[in-house]
Amino acid sequence: MKPAVPLIPCLLAGGILLRGQSTPPPASATVEVTATRFPEDPIRVPASVTVVTGQELRDRGITDLQGALALVAGVNIAPGGDAGPASSIPEFMGLKEFDAFLLVVDGVPWGGAFNPDLPTLDLQNVERIEIQRGAAPVMYGATSFVGVIQVIHKKPADTQGSAQLAAGNHSSGSAAVTLRLPRWSHVDSSLTVDGAKQGYDDPRTSFKRGHVLWRNQAELAAGTLRFDLDAASVDQDPASPRPRVGAVFSPDVPVDSNQNPAGAYLNTRRATFTLGWDQDAGSAVWSTILSTSRSRQDVFRGFLVDIAPTSPNAHGYRERIDTTDLYFDTHLTWTNLPDLKVVAGLDHLHGMGIGRGGDFDYTVNLDGSNPPGSDALPPAADIRVDDHRDFSGLYGFAEWHPAERWILEGGLRMNRTDESRRAYTLDFGNLAAGYVGGQDQRIVNRLTGSLGATWTAWESGVDRVNLFASYRTAYKPSAIDFGLDSTPGILAPETARNWDLGTKSRLAGGRLGLEVSAFLLDFDNLVMSQSLGGLPVLVNGGKQRFQGVEATADWQIQGDLVLRGTYSYHDSRFRDYVKSFDGTPTQLAGKRVEMTPYHLGSLGLIYTPPQGFTASLVARYTGSVFLDQRNRVPYGGYATCDASFGYRFDRWTMRLTGQNLSDRRDPVAESEMGDAQYYLMPGRRVQVGASLRF
Repeated sequence: MKPAVPLIPCLLAGGILLRGQSTPPPASATVEVTATRFPEDPIRVPASVTVVTGQELRDRGITDLQGALALVAGVNIAPGGDAGPASSIPEFMGLKEFDAFLLVVDGVPWGGAFNPDLPTLDLQNVERIEIQRGAAPVMYGATSFVGVIQVIHKKPADTQGSAQLAAGNHSSGSAAVTLRLPRWSHVDSSLTVDGAKQGYDDPRTSFKRGHVLWRNQAELAAGTLRFDLDAASVDQDPASPRPRVGAVFSPDVPVDSNQNPAGAYLNTRRATFTLGWDQDAGSAVWSTILSTSRSRQDVFRGFLVDIAPTSPNAHGYRERIDTTDLYFDTHLTWTNLPDLKVVAGLDHLHGMGIGRGGDFDYTVNLDGSNPPGSDALPPAADIRVDDHRDFSGLYGFAEWHPAERWILEGGLRMNRTDESRRAYTLDFGNLAAGYVGGQDQRIVNRLTGSLGATWTAWESGVDRVNLFASYRTAYKPSAIDFGLDSTPGILAPETARNWDLGTKSRLAGGRLGLEVSAFLLDFDNLVMSQSLGGLPVLVNGGKQRFQGVEATADWQIQGDLVLRGTYSYHDSRFRDYVKSFDGTPTQLAGKRVEMTPYHLGSLGLIYTPPQGFTASLVARYTGSVFLDQRNRVPYGGYATCDASFGYRFDRWTMRLTGQNLSDRRDPVAESEMGDAQYYLMPGRRVQVGASLRF
């Protein structure tokens, strides 16, 4: 692997930036709504909450989730993964799972009752991104175990017109236009239209994304009406994970190679309509949101199963997956009561998924050359999966100030989940057996909740030192992957218990922010992938424990110059999990969870004056991991560097950005479809762009 020498010029350039001079502006209030449903200063919340502003994303030229969360403690975003190069796999608290976190966009679970829909996530015209680390068991039916990412777009009245154009290596490029539309019938409207094409070092790997977001808001006599339409089209040419043989990556499979069939694709069409209403109801505010989403995914792809020039040596599948989601939430919020804030409401999340397709075997050269095409790969089976999910909840949450320096909060949620599944498989090689499968149903009623406290240990002006502690218990039905899970059995629900203890400080006249927290998370029935008969299936993974310490320091050196650093120590281990290796049951208790590093760190320097030279430099460190569950294959740590340099005129901004400037190609995520196969960090990406505000 390449050394991290390119980090040196990043640090030298950072030293030059420290010479910048600027007058400090007044401190601006930062609020979150993810943890409490009402605007709240994150320093008062007994949970680890970080807010990344949309202005910072634009200042740094960031349009992807990995870059947006690069300076958030305890979070590690692996780009790509089984969901395609346009997707990513977030790691929170030492757990890297595609469904253990909750993705929310403008108050709506993005992916509904199934899995977070990261490939269609768009970061244009964002007001802020709120990141809560830890379980969120009260406010959302699609429960989070390890974290919440909520993307909040600008309101139409706050939108400013802009246009962007960029081009980069690997024939990449993007364009975006955001407009504040003329007011009509007392309705403020905004429209964002954007598209992007991203290529990679890996052959036949790229994605194209098109996106439209039309937002509307009307201030009426009785209240505020909102209605939004979000539509996305994502066409992906998927990459192949690199296989491991024993303790090393196979030398017969080059780093930049693709073993997918010719013409492989992973294409998604998604449309979401959201209607919201807020009005005064006596001393409370009554808020209601109704959202419906329709998604279609077409899949044709494959994975190596035998790292040898045998025939066949790969397995693939062709499938169409249709999902429909309906989300409804209505709640009352009291914020003007003496020393008390209360939220009470109910919600319902409905999901219907239909998967139709079949699998096939094929032969491909280990270097990916001369792959067979679609016409040469008839399906060997017909697989049908229908899944219906209904998650309902009654919830209440209260924040109480019993004394000047104390904040106590707690919430309860009564969950009712009803899931039914039908799954059938017809093996074309054994038609006489007919369809094999069946159906299953699971109904669960369960109480979840949270309890927390914040104590202001010291306060002087805007400066303060707060101590906080919390306990949360969470539950949700297990994940389903339509591309793999053709069995009718519904797995046991996942549960978690989460303890947090920490301090949040604001010092030096508000210029210095410090946060240090320790956590302990016990997880039961975590959904994991295993190989059964050469095919991956999902299973419950026994018990795991995740514990660690996370720290953030944010120093506003001068008004336009910010230094930010994070460090995380994560200890993630199996407590009770028996898995079969080569037919031998093996107890993994005490072993570290694979692909989770002990150490994560980042250091960023951001210089963004209103006009003139701008720059941002971000260095990240990922510590050593074990690539396997038996902890026999260690892999060393590595560092990467991202940078952005630009010049800002009155309305124009020119910018040069680079990601992974050290050109590392380390493993960042393990495939859940290919056995002992790993997706690598995308190679160096550079682009030049211009933006106009009007």
